[in-house]
Amino acid sequence: MESRDGPKAEVGYKRALLKLSGEALKGERPYGVDSQALSYTAQRIEEVLNLGVEVAVAVGGGNIWRGAEDSSQGMDRATADYAGMLATVINALALQDALERIGIVTRTQSPIAVQAVAEPYIKRRAIPHVEKGRVVIFAAGTGSPYMTTDTAAALRAVELGAEVLLMSKHGVDGVYDLDPNINPQARKFDSLTYMDAINLRLDVMDSTALSLYMDNHIPVVVFDLFTPENLRCILEGEKIGTVIVEGEP
Repeated sequence: MESRDGPKAEVGYKRALLKLSGEALKGERPYGVDSQALSYTAQRIEEVLNLGVEVAVAVGGGNIWRGAEDSSQGMDRATADYAGMLATVINALALQDALERIGIVTRTQSPIAVQAVAEPYIKRRAIPHVEKGRVVIFAAGTGSPYMTTDTAAALRAVELGAEVLLMSKHGVDGVYDLDPNINPQARKFDSLTYMDAINLRLDVMDSTALSLYMDNHIPVVVFDLFTPENLRCILEGEKIGTVIVEGEP
């Protein structure tokens, strides 16, 4: 058992999945991976483990490659999506290194074969890892084109038995009716139902991912990871960001 020593705070969830956008890893850079952003993210994950929460991470790849944008310019969509999956593998390896440098045992898993750098994704292998206090990093999305990393995160959350999906947004502290970076009149939602998020066509995640959370009764918290205490406080029960739940919030 690879446990973290020290007293544990009271937390509302035993197992969480963190959806980490690729943009969150680029820091202040226009693209790529920023070492300071990686180190910061690793420290926030360490805080989660110190609370006694089991955690896995699903990573995006938008800081390196955006398949939808390239396919819109004429590139074959499936090829563009596979390239995007490889971008998430790069991000996963970078995050794995940052976590291991501060003493956190990790496993990167991928549904596409990259056996030199990652385990194959196997549910029966992933669950024992998190039960032992290891951080499992899910790379390469679902392994299939036409599926976003948001959908992949939803699938992994369901398979892993996660009790909450923590969706880190880059530069946004929740869900808004308009883009707050463009429109200063944008209104933030403190809470939403799954159907609200789908019907209002809010730019949270794709409808397939939202439907999976709704069907499996997994709450989603959309928040800004780069406010240092946010992740820890959410798991300790504070209302931060936007909560997406079943029925009336």
